[in-house]
Amino acid sequence: MIRTNVRTVAASTPSIVTHSERRPAALPAESRFDRQLGKILEHATEVFDEKGYQGASMRDLSRASGISLSGLYYYFESKEKLLYLIQKHAFTTILERLRQRLGKVSDPELRIRLFVLNHLEYFLANRRAMKVLSHEDEVLKNGFGAAIRVLKREYYRTCVGLVDEFKRQRALDFSSRMAVLSLFGMMNWIYTWYNPRIDGDAEQIASEIGDIFLRGISALRDSKRTKKRAS
Repeated sequence: MIRTNVRTVAASTPSIVTHSERRPAALPAESRFDRQLGKILEHATEVFDEKGYQGASMRDLSRASGISLSGLYYYFESKEKLLYLIQKHAFTTILERLRQRLGKVSDPELRIRLFVLNHLEYFLANRRAMKVLSHEDEVLKNGFGAAIRVLKREYYRTCVGLVDEFKRQRALDFSSRMAVLSLFGMMNWIYTWYNPRIDGDAEQIASEIGDIFLRGISALRDSKRTKKRAS
């Protein structure tokens, strides 16, 4: 993936909506469904993190969530659907938050810094899910895999667009693809080394990674000028 996780809470067992007089609207039932769905996804993320997708069974998920097998199948027809929803939730959440943030800023450098901050804030808050995405990103097949690839491409292309804006503003010449994939390489494996007591919070890390990345691509202009003078 450009590798680039899942949350929600609450409980309540799956139930059939009755046609009683106490049914003022469908909204409460939907809310209960969403909360239960979120609970299952949260537990599924933990199980996939501990056992791996291939090593986890629906029975493991049932035990972890406290929901019967029949209850799980009420929400999901397969383990693959669970993994798909975990990944979908992660990418859609990151993209929605990013759009909101970028809509308020026009400066190319600040927009790249916001991209880094948005990515790291989500990943550090959802490290189990991040690990699942990093290790299970090629598992999904057919329609599920295709749907996630669409979201990944959108995320990647958003980052390329931000880097291209920065290049134009600074009159820089380098491969946006290589720069963007290098940036993802810095950000996506953070769960393997992050220590909050040593490394600080998401804002601190985003600031440092942003500095390293932006200084690196900005230095390419000076490097090329030096080579031209030498030749």
